[in-house]
Amino acid sequence: TDRGERFSATYLVTAVGCLSAAQVPDISGREKFQGLSYHTGEWPHETIDFNGKRVGVIGTGSSGIQAIPVIAKTAKHLTVFQRTPNFSVPSRNTALSAERVGEIKRNIKDIREFCRWSTIGQPYDFKQEEALQLKPEAVEEQLESDWQKGGFEWMFGSYSDLVFNKEANDLAADFVRNKIRSVVSDPKTAERLIPQGYPIASKRLPLDQGYFETFNRDNVTLVDLRETPIESIVERGVQTNETVHELDVLVFATGFDALTGPLTRIDIRGRDGQSLKEKWSHGPSTYLGVASRGFPNMFMITGPGSPSVLGNMPTSIEQHVDWICDCITHMREAGTTTIEPDAKAEETWGAHVQELANDTLFVQVDSWYLGANIPGKPRVFLPYIGGFGAYRTLCNKVAEKGYEGFALN
Repeated sequence: TDRGERFSATYLVTAVGCLSAAQVPDISGREKFQGLSYHTGEWPHETIDFNGKRVGVIGTGSSGIQAIPVIAKTAKHLTVFQRTPNFSVPSRNTALSAERVGEIKRNIKDIREFCRWSTIGQPYDFKQEEALQLKPEAVEEQLESDWQKGGFEWMFGSYSDLVFNKEANDLAADFVRNKIRSVVSDPKTAERLIPQGYPIASKRLPLDQGYFETFNRDNVTLVDLRETPIESIVERGVQTNETVHELDVLVFATGFDALTGPLTRIDIRGRDGQSLKEKWSHGPSTYLGVASRGFPNMFMITGPGSPSVLGNMPTSIEQHVDWICDCITHMREAGTTTIEPDAKAEETWGAHVQELANDTLFVQVDSWYLGANIPGKPRVFLPYIGGFGAYRTLCNKVAEKGYEGFALN
């Protein structure tokens, strides 16, 4: 540790999270800003008072979309610096009735079992029909019905061809674009907020509580960085090529070095002193997203190459914890002391993960799923996109076959 302490163990389980390595863009002059600055992924535990403050938020991904409506309620003025407009779906967070709570509790075992085998680990799955098999008005009606329910179900409880077929995806994308136009009062602001040029959900689909409505507030200004890009951060705020936006507080909602970053930012070394960062310099190499060759007895919870961020995270974590515990139990009972993937299994799994991703629309846009938000990071699709239930089945089969694809000694 940084205190000089040294700990030893038979097994190393990395439970560092997928979105825990905050990424702050290298904007010149950042250190010159005289106000307060925060990153949404490293938010302080104490309450931040925005009352009477001029606040700037850089970034309109999931974190920004969640933070912006809250900050706008108390800030004297909020300036949103947007590079890429984002799709978003209302979360519809509401208080649950006593009847609904009782229903969930009565059925919780069945709900959790369904989650374990569904596509994204949630208590719903894609519909049987595909969008292009139906009349456009029927699709529109269903999208509206699901919109009123809100949440990820709007997309991932919808039609499966939205993920694979651009024509089908366009139906959903245009639906959201029209929602933005109907909500945002100023037509020019609405058009600046409308995503274009990439499929909906190919970047992580955010959920919001009144995000687009926030731009109807008198104390909120949208700065389109495609029209007026940031040149630097200065003592008084943010300098674009047009003006200085004076700020008291600057919030970076600029995301994370996803999936690999939390691991490679630790100096993890395996056999012969090889660093994990060095091994993964051309992209992560894992088997099942749970282990990497050359790092014996190291298990990764929701590592790259597993469903992780494309599934309900608690469900994903529980599945990995159970699998790892069963694996260690097997090793102890069999009298083996080390385990790591063999070269062929790791290579085959990596090719399988990329092949599945290439069949979808997800690879058609730069996103953190591909590491595109990190300068110099290899463009590799990081999570397993084949569905959580399918992944669980594959993991179970590997275990049933005596941990096929692993070398145990």
